[in-house]
Amino acid sequence: MRNKLFYALSVLVVLSMALAACGPKATPTPAATEAPTEAPTEAATQPPAETGRVKVRWFVGLGAGSDEGTFEPQKAVVDEYNASQDKIELVLEIVQNNVAYDTLATQIAAGNAPCIVGPVGIRGRDSFKGAWLDLQPLIDKYNYDLSDFDPELVKFLYVKEEGQLGIPFGVFPSFILYNKDLFDEAGLNYPPAKYGDPYVWPDGTTAEWNMDTLRQVAMKLTVDENGNDATSPNFDNTKIVQFGFLNQYTDPRGVGTFFGAGSLLADDGKTAQIPEPWKAAWKWVYKGMWEDWFIPNGPYQSAEFLQGPGGPFSSGNLAMIHIHTWYVAPWALGNVNFDWNLAATPSYNGVVTSKLHADTFGILKGCPTPDDAFQVLTYLLSPETANKLLTIYGGMPARKSLQPGYFPLYTEKNFPNKTDINWDVAVAGLKYPDNPNHESWMPSFQETTDKYNEYFNKWSNTPGLDMDAEIEALRADLQKIFDAALNK
Repeated sequence: MRNKLFYALSVLVVLSMALAACGPKATPTPAATEAPTEAPTEAATQPPAETGRVKVRWFVGLGAGSDEGTFEPQKAVVDEYNASQDKIELVLEIVQNNVAYDTLATQIAAGNAPCIVGPVGIRGRDSFKGAWLDLQPLIDKYNYDLSDFDPELVKFLYVKEEGQLGIPFGVFPSFILYNKDLFDEAGLNYPPAKYGDPYVWPDGTTAEWNMDTLRQVAMKLTVDENGNDATSPNFDNTKIVQFGFLNQYTDPRGVGTFFGAGSLLADDGKTAQIPEPWKAAWKWVYKGMWEDWFIPNGPYQSAEFLQGPGGPFSSGNLAMIHIHTWYVAPWALGNVNFDWNLAATPSYNGVVTSKLHADTFGILKGCPTPDDAFQVLTYLLSPETANKLLTIYGGMPARKSLQPGYFPLYTEKNFPNKTDINWDVAVAGLKYPDNPNHESWMPSFQETTDKYNEYFNKWSNTPGLDMDAEIEALRADLQKIFDAALNK
């Protein structure tokens, strides 16, 4: 897992642009789609000697793989492939992350595009909209076996009018991460460990694990300095010392997706829209910050008691967050001084959406030898090689056959003293991905990102707003941006 830097924006956009935010990206994405920005070594980018083989160039830099510690392991994978056959010469090109987007754009414009790009996430992929080869004809031609992948994950990488742009590789599902000690102190039962299970109140009554139940539980876990929780008439919202919930390390699109998948761009490709679940999510969050008080607003988010090494949750004063697997790592969550575990994402209107970060490898349309590139791609995605690469990059295997052995080894390596981590709920969350994905393409990507973050910053710092009017104003502003971008 690589270190990540995040956007200090608001209650919901805590830290900004993860390291891969160079180029057109603007909000945190999973660790496996991000990378530090060390310059590549000469050995990492020097092409091999002429061999008479077909050269297939593999571009690394949009996501993981451009930090120096990954150079030699990636090169070893290339050397193994080149030694395994005598037709194709795989050429590794590692480009520093903070120039990788510009470098690749220049290569594509000059007609000198590499064949394979990856690992790359949705945001990185959609920053080069229209540049990717539809893999379905090659999948059909070579009868490539997709049975080891969840069909929903395969569908996740399909883009309307563009095709199957990738095959699953590394995935980062989301879930509720909770502080067991705070639940114990409040005398509350933990959130459901399995999808479909209800929440059990202390008196034995049950409730569907949905957004309303989450709100009620979170209010019980929001406490002022006198020990009154947010459901008490004596609760003092000016002296809160512990909060119940936060969508940590995401942006407004990720927050909206908590209630349901959607897009700011309508199906016609030109109309700005705010999906109904996103409107509900944003209003739920705003009310949670300024009326129900179970979500820290902007001023509270900067309070000292919420400053932990891995953000507010690691402070020990935040009971629950919605987060991805990349956060459950030594560099992020780390060795906190409280017990924790994973639980199911709650539903909204009976539907669960466990937003997903995912990495894949793509083939560019400019590749002169797509069939050879596909042979390399299948090698990189083979069980043995995928295991090696995932060890290099971090990330949960998309292959079902590799998943059972992954988490025991990961836990042993990173959390050897914690044997009860409920990884099963992370795997189960893969059945509820957001499609369209919350990181998908939008016109004038960076300007659009800046605009919705501007609004969320205002909402997290300003009480008493008319949220319906605010949301409509955001939609109108996005339409202006879309019109200007699409009419150039």
